[in-house]
Amino acid sequence: MVVNGEPETEPGLGDRRDPPTTLQGWRRFVDAEPAQFELLPEARVVALSSAERMAYDEARIDYHSEMVIVATSTVRQVTQQGRLLTMLNRRESSARRGLIVSGAWTTGKSTALKQLGRTHELMIRQRFPGQDRIPVVYVTTPPKGSPRKLAAEFARFLGLPPIKARFNTTDIADAVCRVLIEARCDLVLVDEIHNLNLATAAGEDMSDHLKYFTEHLPATFVYAGINVERNGLFTGVRGKQIAGRCVLIKTAPFPYQAEWKSLIATMEDALRLHRHQPGTLARLDRYLHKRTRGMIGSLSHLVRAAALTAIDTGAEAITRELLDDTSVDYAAESDDQGAA
Repeated sequence: MVVNGEPETEPGLGDRRDPPTTLQGWRRFVDAEPAQFELLPEARVVALSSAERMAYDEARIDYHSEMVIVATSTVRQVTQQGRLLTMLNRRESSARRGLIVSGAWTTGKSTALKQLGRTHELMIRQRFPGQDRIPVVYVTTPPKGSPRKLAAEFARFLGLPPIKARFNTTDIADAVCRVLIEARCDLVLVDEIHNLNLATAAGEDMSDHLKYFTEHLPATFVYAGINVERNGLFTGVRGKQIAGRCVLIKTAPFPYQAEWKSLIATMEDALRLHRHQPGTLARLDRYLHKRTRGMIGSLSHLVRAAALTAIDTGAEAITRELLDDTSVDYAAESDDQGAA
């Protein structure tokens, strides 16, 4: 969402969007410009009426709730490898190569997956202007699901008519494949792949069904999930088949090094607070690493939550005291972080 810094005529309840697991929501995600906001001069802020100031602050809240997507090394690596595989698979008729992004929670897996999809779709649009294609599909693996539910996720993304009880799984899958072949889909993103537990009969069925899609769609499949290599994805005959066809990229917490400091600097530059002192977060980089355990998702949550609090309370600045009072996810808070 692009915000220009001018007060809205009427504060709303936020931007209610279709999720990116639908075609409409995915296209909105791809088309969205990076969030922008220009602070008004202090004299203009003081002159705003009560209603105008409320609208102005609501616009800043919208901006900080989204803020900037940082091009981390993980995002760059996944995008580069994913693009390479789509090129390798262009003329491949069988046994196409895939990619698996695996790591701990809040290490940027889903963000990297979606940024790969966005980059690919924009490049396809540039190569084939004016063509009505669906170059990318983004779905999530349903928890405790079934092949039918997985096929329904693909159908839901495409906006196909409601699935009737008499339709079997193959009917749904065939309909999905026909639409995607006609739409020239060449990249399929499957998130939350850790829900596919090959140690269970249901997991084996879903794995077989994903294999059905990979064999019937001339597309590159990219998966993301939590520590999938430790949770049975590569075990047994099915797992070895997956391992033999997929490149694995591991995500992890960022160490306290130059890139971590760069991430913090980028986030601080994106803040739009009237009394924040530049460099405050940069000086707290070690403290922020301890608070978040180097997790990019936890860092983003902490900084954005503190910024929203600063707007809501009128403090208009992020300080160490405000950060101390701002909660992050349980995974980051569960260990004794000690004092900075």
